[in-house]
Amino acid sequence: MAVFLLTCALVLISSSSFASADIVEHSFHVQNLTVNRLCRRQVITAVNGGLPGPTLRVREGDTLVVHVFNKSPYNLTIHWHGIFQTLSGWADGPGYVTQCPIVPGNSYTYKFNVAGQEGTLWWHAHVSTLRATVYGALIIRPRAGRTYPFPKPYREYPIILGEYWNANVVDVERQGLASGAAPNNSDAYTINGFPGDLYPCSSNYTHKIKVIKGKTYLLRIINAALNNQLFFKIADHNFTVVAVDASYTNPYVTDVVLVAPGQTTDVLLTADQPPALYYMAARPYASAAGVSFDNTTTSGIVAYEGATPSTPRMPVLPPFNDTPTAHRFYSNLTGLITGPFWRPVPRQVDVHLFVTGGLGLAACGKNAKCGGPLGQRLAASMNNASFQLPTKMSLLQAHYENVGGIYTTDFPSQPPLKFDYTNASNSRNRAIIMTTKSTKVTKLKFNATVQAVLQNTAFIGVENHPVHLHGFNFYVLAQGFGNFDHASDSKNFNFDNPQERNTIGVPAGGWAVIRFRANNPGVWFMHCHLDVHLPWGLATAFVVENGPTPSTTLPPPPADFPKC
Repeated sequence: MAVFLLTCALVLISSSSFASADIVEHSFHVQNLTVNRLCRRQVITAVNGGLPGPTLRVREGDTLVVHVFNKSPYNLTIHWHGIFQTLSGWADGPGYVTQCPIVPGNSYTYKFNVAGQEGTLWWHAHVSTLRATVYGALIIRPRAGRTYPFPKPYREYPIILGEYWNANVVDVERQGLASGAAPNNSDAYTINGFPGDLYPCSSNYTHKIKVIKGKTYLLRIINAALNNQLFFKIADHNFTVVAVDASYTNPYVTDVVLVAPGQTTDVLLTADQPPALYYMAARPYASAAGVSFDNTTTSGIVAYEGATPSTPRMPVLPPFNDTPTAHRFYSNLTGLITGPFWRPVPRQVDVHLFVTGGLGLAACGKNAKCGGPLGQRLAASMNNASFQLPTKMSLLQAHYENVGGIYTTDFPSQPPLKFDYTNASNSRNRAIIMTTKSTKVTKLKFNATVQAVLQNTAFIGVENHPVHLHGFNFYVLAQGFGNFDHASDSKNFNFDNPQERNTIGVPAGGWAVIRFRANNPGVWFMHCHLDVHLPWGLATAFVVENGPTPSTTLPPPPADFPKC
């Protein structure tokens, strides 16, 4: 009888757990949309007629199904930024990495489980510069019966920071690549698709949120901009950071948030000021000296209930080159070890990588004229290997079908030459800044623990590079300036409560050390999330072998999987 009762109890628990997980289904219709911004009409590529696209809301454990219909004139994929895609790598979305693009007039259904994650992520196009307008929030709430590890907010607001061009963004990229120089800068930044009333013709294109004095709100901040990290503030208010990249943090109080392209930050905002109108505002953190950028400010309005019409109060934002403030924000974040998905840092390292990253130059070509420095073509590389995406087959398909000639597994674990990486006198040294194209990856055994030192260089210019890893979160063990020194810097590794992320802003003229466990079979992209740097080659990939059991083996692709 006792065994029978125990069996029934287990069935009830299992059924309850199963019932709490739903299938959430959406359709994305991707096509041209004409919008009015900055005093003119512009045709953009958008999802379901909106900028941003739809916000997807799921609970942890749900299965998300998204039918994508490409009615645009461009090849397209959708990446679910930060989703682990455990055993569903075919749905990850980076073009020519895990799939070939959905060609105009075709469709593809992405289906994957959202497990072991809570918080704010996002989705975006992952071919060309289409993610300038093809993006939206992906919000993962705790499954039924679980709560946030912080006080329940009265309400929540997604705050998506974007970047806008008064031009066709695909043409902007093509012109830059054709010239060998950098593409044109954006014309504005946006908050939830609106530039804000600091720009011309934009008083009616300003995002507003309403608050009630005494209430606390959860702001889900996403940086969907292509090429710029952004400082974000609200006049006269503080924030409490509670999560980054859908990983809970210890509460951190600050009056300014910095988000790199690809990153998300969840903050609690308490409406504790006199009822009035307050600007929220964002402007770039541009760490590369002497490099032109869009030095404008986007704004929205926080409107208290009962506030009388008035000019909103404006926050004082950090200077565009305020690296100390940037580093203070990033380095003060720590992981919440009492969070529902926290796991201790693996201490045994199986694979050590030292990866230099930055700009460089590629040969212009015979009888050609290029607009890059020294008359060459701008490029970027990791360990002097400038990544070239394949075109005949995706990396994942080549790996799964064991097809040769698509990639090689000889990505160097160290730079080919040791030098003073952050010394600005090397910025135009032809002997070390020239690079060549290749498709080199690193092959990993299932469940291997990988530690990578990400070392910025001074090639062409010193800047902060946001690096995104698909398929995994990583622990940020330490970060600092100058050249990484193992003997001294490893003494400062945080093994107790490091922040977990999927995208890290590697400090300008500095380094960061990350560690992750390769427990997800497939092919996983690691690349700079400054859009301009991706076609230049600041990327690589990890090929993770299958594990020993069916539950650790990548299944075959879906029947409608897009092939080249």
